Parts: sequence; structure tokens; C-alpha cells
Amino acid sequence: MKNIIFSGNNTFTYNWCGKFVAPSSEWMHLTRNLTDFELIAVTGGTLYIADHENEYVVHKSQYLLMPPTSFQHGYRQGSCSFYWLHFYKEEGFDIVDNEAISNEKFTYNYNDKNIYVPITGELASMDRVIILMKQLQDCDKRYHNKNLNNNITGAIVSEIYCQSNLYKKYSYTVQTTQLFNDIADYVQYHSSENITVSQIAEYFGYNPKYLSSLFKNQSGITLKQFMLQTKMDTAKAQLTDTNHSISQIAYNVGFNDAHNFTNAFKKITGLSPSEYRESYDKRTLFYS
Repeated sequence: MKNIIFSGNNTFTYNWCGKFVAPSSEWMHLTRNLTDFELIAVTGGTLYIADHENEYVVHKSQYLLMPPTSFQHGYRQGSCSFYWLHFYKEEGFDIVDNEAISNEKFTYNYNDKNIYVPITGELASMDRVIILMKQLQDCDKRYHNKNLNNNITGAIVSEIYCQSNLYKKYSYTVQTTQLFNDIADYVQYHSSENITVSQIAEYFGYNPKYLSSLFKNQSGITLKQFMLQTKMDTAKAQLTDTNHSISQIAYNVGFNDAHNFTNAFKKITGLSPSEYRESYDKRTLFYS
């Protein structure tokens, strides 16, 4: 697999972004000359897209980061939906394969300012990417501020990087941090359920107090706070990307009562669910 290394010495330059929904199952991506980077995060169905070297199959909750290519094209019909983001990085990037990254000459440390992104992979938390994409769309329409757009673009690319297995593999070496990552992934996967710290501790075979202490040392917040924040991230994505009722979203993230959900959401965000949804009403949806 190829990986893109972005230098931390200069910023990303935002071009444009949006959400696409295929009009039918017979849709196929157009053929064109891609002059900038395109990040695609698939939210539904399967995207069949290729460049001059490879054909990619991108499923729901997966992403693809395509560098500039003279031959971007679809190679198979299919129904899908995805967020897309075009940006420039005129200098300060390189494309390398996994072997080069595994080579002894490749040095990586946690404080490295570079961003290492596999060209394609799974997204452990699609909700976080959706929230940033919605924020970028809203800011682009509301403020038209280039610096803000560029910074959010960088945040999105960095989020993809931090969710990648490459980041987990090379940025941490100690066993306790691996356990922290496993717990975080488990909580995100079960964000719609009413799991407890004791249940998580039993699943991983550790004492609840030990896990809570380990989690706070690694993240700065308690495991219980992280569980609540994860539910709220899922709720934020649904508030901005669906027309579900507040009651339905509350149920989707494990609350039996919409009132309790509203109170918890406001305590985390400072806004009620309705106020949060209204603040992201400037959305762009492309159908063709």
C-alpha cells in the first residue's frame, strides 16, 4: 500500500468540499484529470474508483486519499454516498510504500510534525470526520475565510491520520497505550449501547479502577467522560447529517429518555441538540 507523507512545514490549501449522493445504482464516477488531492469518506454503499495505477473499492466507513493523477475514473457502476474534499499541497509531500516506512532508515517519533496517511483505510470513528466536514462546509459558506478553511482542512487530514493503523503502530510503543487504544476503539464501536466501566473492565480482564486510572493518565479525562463524549460525537454527526428526531437520536446513542439526552448534550457542547442542529444548517449536498 502507498502512503502519503505531508511535511508539517507548510499548511494545506483548501479548494472545495461537499457531500455526494449517487442518483441511482447505475451511477459511475466521471473520468477527469485530478489536479489536486481529493479525500473521499464513504458514508453509504460502495465506491468503485481508479487512477492510472490502481482500482479501489471503498466501502462504508472507509476513506480514499487520491493524489493528483492524470486519469481519475470510475470503473464500475454502483450506489454510494460520500463526503469529498479537494485541497492543494504544492510542496512538502512524498509518496512511499509500506516497505519504505518499515525500513530501519525511516525514523518516527511521537513529536514528529509530519503527517503520514495511508492512501486508503478504515475509519474507526466516521462520526468525527463527518463533524469536521460539516464544519468546513458551514465555515466556507458563512465566513469565506481562507485561513479558517485551510486550518480545518488540515484538521481533517490529521484526523484521518490519527485514526489510521499507521499512527497507532508508530506513535506508541508501550503496552499500556495499546490497551488504551483498544479500549477507545471498543467504546466507539459500542457507543449506541449502555455499557459501563465495569463491563469494559470485565471484557478486557482488568480491574475497573486500574482501567479508569490508565485511561485518565493517557487522555486527561476519565473513561466515563470519554464514553459520554463518544456518544455525543455520534449524536452530533446524526444531528448534522440526518433528519432523525431528537428522540430517535437519543435512542440511537443509548438514552432511554430524550430529556436526559438533551441535558447531557448541553452539558458537553453548551448547546441543546436543536440549537446545535440549527447552527449547521448551511449544508451543501451535490447529487451529480
